[in-house]
Amino acid sequence: MNRDYTYSIPWNLLLITLGSCVYAVSIKSIATVHGFIPGGIFGLGALTYYKTQLLDPATWYFMLNIPLFVMGWFKVSKRFCLYSLYAMCLSTVAYKVLNVPIHIENEFYATVASGVLSGLGGGLILRSLGSGGGMDIVAIMLNQKYNIGVGKTFFAFNLFLFSLSLSILKTDLVVASIINVFIASTTMESVLSLFNQRKVVFIISDNAKEIAAEVMTKLQRSGTFLEGKGAYTGQNRDVLMTVINNIQLKKLEEITFTCDPNAFFIVENTFSVLGQGFSRRKVY
Repeated sequence: MNRDYTYSIPWNLLLITLGSCVYAVSIKSIATVHGFIPGGIFGLGALTYYKTQLLDPATWYFMLNIPLFVMGWFKVSKRFCLYSLYAMCLSTVAYKVLNVPIHIENEFYATVASGVLSGLGGGLILRSLGSGGGMDIVAIMLNQKYNIGVGKTFFAFNLFLFSLSLSILKTDLVVASIINVFIASTTMESVLSLFNQRKVVFIISDNAKEIAAEVMTKLQRSGTFLEGKGAYTGQNRDVLMTVINNIQLKKLEEITFTCDPNAFFIVENTFSVLGQGFSRRKVY
C-alpha cells in the first residue's frame, strides 16, 4: 500500500471509526449480555462494573485509560496518542449510543461470536497508526524501552485479570471469557496479516540467472542470489531468493520449471516484509 495513503488522516480515521464501532457492538450486544470479561482494560472495566454495579463498562474503561494516555503522550508519540484517544472516545460513545440487538442464547456460540467481532474491530483499529488505548499503550511503551514483546504484556495482564475474576465470577464464565479472548486474538492476527501475507521462495537451479531475468521481466520482481554448495556433488551454485504475493506464486512456479525442469522450488509463508515494493515500517 502506498505510504501516503497509509499515513493519511482520513484513512486512519476510517479504520478507527469502523473498528471502534464493531468492537463496541461486540462488547455491548454480546459480551456484557452474557457476563463475559473482555481482555485488557475494557475487561477490567467490565469486571469493576459487575462487582460494583456502578456506571457501565465503557465509563470505567474511559476513566482507567486517562493515566495511561498521560504516560503515552510523553513516552510514545503525540500522533499515536491522538489517534488512540479518538479510538477510546469513539468506543466509549459507541457503547452508549449503539443498540444493535444480537440474540444468542447459547453461551458457547456467544463466546465465539463476541470473540470474532471484537477481534475484527481491534484488528481494524491496529491497522491504523493508533490503537484502542488501554494495554496497547502500555505494551508499546514496554516494547520500545525494554524490548518486551507486545503479546507477553497482554498475556501477563490477562493472566492477572482472569485470576482476579475467579474470585468474583463463576468458573464457567471465566473459562468462557478466556475462550473469547483467545478467539479475539486469533481473529485480530488474521485481520492484521490479511493483506500482508507474502511468499518467500528459494529456487535452486543451474539456470538461476535465467529464471531471475524472467522474474524481473514478467513479474516485475527482483531477487537475491545466495551462494550455495551441493552437499553431495560439492559444486557451487546460485540460489535465487525472491518475495512475491500469493497471486504470483503459480506464475513463478511456471517460469521456474519452464527454465529448468530439475529445479528445486521451496516456498515459505511470511507476514512481515518491509522495504521497497512492500510494506513500510510503521512509525507511530
